[in-house]
Amino acid sequence: MTAPVTVGVSLKMYFGHRQALDWCASVAELAAAHPAVVSGAVELFVIPGYLAVPAAVEILDGHRVVVGAQDLATADSGAFTGEVSGVELAEIGVGVVEVGHAERRRLFGETDDIVALKTAAALRNGIAPVLCIGESVRQEPADAASECLRQLRSALAGAPDGRVIVAYEPVWAIGAAEPAPAEHIRAVCAILRAAVAELPGHDRSAVIYGGSAGPGLLTELGDDVDGLFLGRFAHDTDALALVLDEAAVVAARRAAEVAP
Repeated sequence: MTAPVTVGVSLKMYFGHRQALDWCASVAELAAAHPAVVSGAVELFVIPGYLAVPAAVEILDGHRVVVGAQDLATADSGAFTGEVSGVELAEIGVGVVEVGHAERRRLFGETDDIVALKTAAALRNGIAPVLCIGESVRQEPADAASECLRQLRSALAGAPDGRVIVAYEPVWAIGAAEPAPAEHIRAVCAILRAAVAELPGHDRSAVIYGGSAGPGLLTELGDDVDGLFLGRFAHDTDALALVLDEAAVVAARRAAEVAP
């Protein structure tokens, strides 16, 4: 069986509480009616704000949609006011967690060392880190890939085994009107996928692209990515449905290529 095509959505802090729950309910309806999600050919995860996470887990239960969190603490317990541990996230049913996002680095001073500690915290609690990596300024694909590989190795140094979802998000494309050029994404992600495939102890890991991703992009990227990480373009669930349709086509083609 081929690996699923992965589609993820982070709501960041754009929605209020009621709006986030209404959106999750719409996603539940979409997932229940989408054959590729139902079959598992397309893996869908959604990451609302912290306050919406427990309700999102209930709303999406039984719909083959993984609920994630946007951050986690480096420690599992203790006197860390305002933090949320991987232990608690795992307990309520969280399956993925964002780690290393460029906004966390820029706004909250998260360093490579902190990203490594958070990656380890996720993995030791059975949560797949959505490990965000990417170059700060636009550069040649080979140079961008070199920087991404450095960030990847730093984050996983000494980390427990477990699945990792590597989200390639060039910082210069986050929040832009358009994603990075398809040829750039394909070149960088091809290198990343080859490296991730060789990671010991991290079977079933994937490389997805984020950074102003939206409908139409997955079709352009072909087999050099394992999926997309969406932001504001998925606030409209009709747009999310279009991406899931694209992912279903990609998954079906890949399955046909490996069929005996």
